[in-house]
Amino acid sequence: MWTEIIDAIIRQTNSDFELINYRSIGGGCINQAYELKGKNLSYFVKLNSATQVQMFEGESLGLEQMYNTHTIVVPKPICYGISNNHSYLVLEYLNLGRGDARTWQLMGQKLALLHQAKIEKPFGWYINNTIGSTPQINDWMENWADFFAEKRIGYQLKLANRRGGNFKNSQEIIERVRSSLSHHNPSPSLVHGDLWSGNAGFTDKGEATIFDPACYYGDREVDIAMTELFGGFPSAFYDGYNQQWCLDKGYNHRKNIYNLYHILNHFNLFGGSYESQAKRILDNIDYTL
Repeated sequence: MWTEIIDAIIRQTNSDFELINYRSIGGGCINQAYELKGKNLSYFVKLNSATQVQMFEGESLGLEQMYNTHTIVVPKPICYGISNNHSYLVLEYLNLGRGDARTWQLMGQKLALLHQAKIEKPFGWYINNTIGSTPQINDWMENWADFFAEKRIGYQLKLANRRGGNFKNSQEIIERVRSSLSHHNPSPSLVHGDLWSGNAGFTDKGEATIFDPACYYGDREVDIAMTELFGGFPSAFYDGYNQQWCLDKGYNHRKNIYNLYHILNHFNLFGGSYESQAKRILDNIDYTL
């Protein structure tokens, strides 16, 4: 397997790479992850079953799109494919360090620049990808309220009911979400899509970096909303973002709707108390705004 992956790296980069050694590193709960160490450089490799190659295709495309904006640092995608019974994704290896108030502020500014990159597409994405290991449906739609209500909340509710969740009023929830977002008309932005603290960090040179995306073209606020989940980001990050591009009026209302998507996804992935957390969010959303 490693020989085939190294051959793919050489073909894609059109340069020699001689493997000195490799080591297993933390890759989260979905993939296995390794560092392939050569003489002068290393690569980061994710492995999964061969059936998951489309997940790596989506991640590679998202990273490529973000990389090409030349705004915030992301690991450059090298190649992906199948070898034996494994799918693989090869990325540039980034040495990570620690951040401080200044670098968190710069991260906010860089993320805003990413969101400001020119987009000439409607809401959606070129292919369906994944949020965690859950399929993420990205059919093109012109209207943001329709897209988020149907392709984000609606799809997660369908999965939740299949899992045994009690969301029998799914269509009512979808329509309320649609109504709640109907007066908000953002321009499409390239969003990371899964921006919690575990998917952001700093290189050993102090540069802000984000990784493990679930990209699509959506409302930029979905990224900011998710940064407030699961521990949140330091206040310097939000200061930096707003210095570059202030959030729109009504964000504090919309962020609860946007984060409902991730809580429903966590119920679909892990079960447990996420169902009751989702219901609390639904109870607290003011759909009349």
